[in-house]
Amino acid sequence: MTEMNLGSFKIMKNLHYILFLFLSFSLIFTQTSQRDYNDELRYQNDAINAMKKEMKALRSKIGKANTNEVTTVKRITNLDEEIALVSKLIQSLSNEEQKTRNRVQVLEKDIKSKEEKLELLRLRYEQRIVNTYRKGRLSQLEQVLSSTSWRQAVYRTQYLKIISEIEQEMTKQIETLLVQISKQKLELETVLWQNTALKREKKSQMSSLRKMKIKREKQLTQIRQDKSALANYIQEKSAGIKQLEEILKKVLEDKARFEREERIRQQQEALQTKSFHALQGKLPWPAGGRIISKFGKQWNAKLKTTTENPGIDIKGKPGSAIRTVLNGVVTTITYIRGYGTTIIIDHAGGFYTVYSHVTNIQTHVDSEVRGGDVIAYMGDSGSINGSKLHFEIWGKGQKLNPEKWLTKQ
Repeated sequence: MTEMNLGSFKIMKNLHYILFLFLSFSLIFTQTSQRDYNDELRYQNDAINAMKKEMKALRSKIGKANTNEVTTVKRITNLDEEIALVSKLIQSLSNEEQKTRNRVQVLEKDIKSKEEKLELLRLRYEQRIVNTYRKGRLSQLEQVLSSTSWRQAVYRTQYLKIISEIEQEMTKQIETLLVQISKQKLELETVLWQNTALKREKKSQMSSLRKMKIKREKQLTQIRQDKSALANYIQEKSAGIKQLEEILKKVLEDKARFEREERIRQQQEALQTKSFHALQGKLPWPAGGRIISKFGKQWNAKLKTTTENPGIDIKGKPGSAIRTVLNGVVTTITYIRGYGTTIIIDHAGGFYTVYSHVTNIQTHVDSEVRGGDVIAYMGDSGSINGSKLHFEIWGKGQKLNPEKWLTKQ
């Protein structure tokens, strides 16, 4: 198993172990009556940071692999160029070799021709010598004396001398040419030997270059496989981090819910020490203005109908502040048809206050508020009567008359 494969095995093993570990922690903490959210969050963050660190290392390896890939591709390109040059040189050497062989063959034919002529002259010369010895030295003299006139004798003597000189000169020339041609042949054979040796050397070099190219191509294939594997590991780790972040988000949500429930529980304990009914007539007004619609059944003379108002409607200046009447936790911010944007606050002990037709909200769900905090501003959201606040108090499942709980104006 290669180093890369061993590394990937360890990475996957660690990933599965970490996920198993933190899922187990989540399960154990869920089953216990009291959870240490800070420990859970620390464990989750440590795991995420560890995996991010591993991903950083993997990305660094991919960066190195990219560099190696570029270098290897460049080396292969250089090898291709070198192979092409050596191949061209071998072809050129082969052409020169053939030309040299052809010239050697021509010289060999020329040498053979000259040797044949030389041999012929030698044979003629040898025959003359043989004839001279057979007939004796007087034969030439006899030829001269047998002449019919003195002039003929002179001509015959000069003729014999010229023939002898020509044959000797031709012999010399042929021998000189043979030496020159043999020298040329030797030089060409030396060049041919050098050419053949160089071609053999270049063929050996070509073989080495091709082997090196095969080696580099295998390296390139391995580098690209490793890159692909690293990319897959990063993708798997990203998925693992996403799972851990989902777990972390769940822990944060559980912690927020627990803290909210704890705040409500503490408020309930505080209210238990003092009866909510003791607050009757002592709660501050949620907004400035005058009541335009009271609690309970209301007769509409214009429409000649009776309507049930679950709270009171306070007419005030547009944009004036809306304040919470008591400490609590914001449980709901929503839009209700006929009431517009509405905020509901839990004051524990089964008591809630409701603020409708508000605008420019200054709080959010699960936010803890104190009495007198500005939570919104008066608007006309969902109202047909302009800017106003619809205010309700709920107590233990019933709609209470807010005027009995607010201070007298």
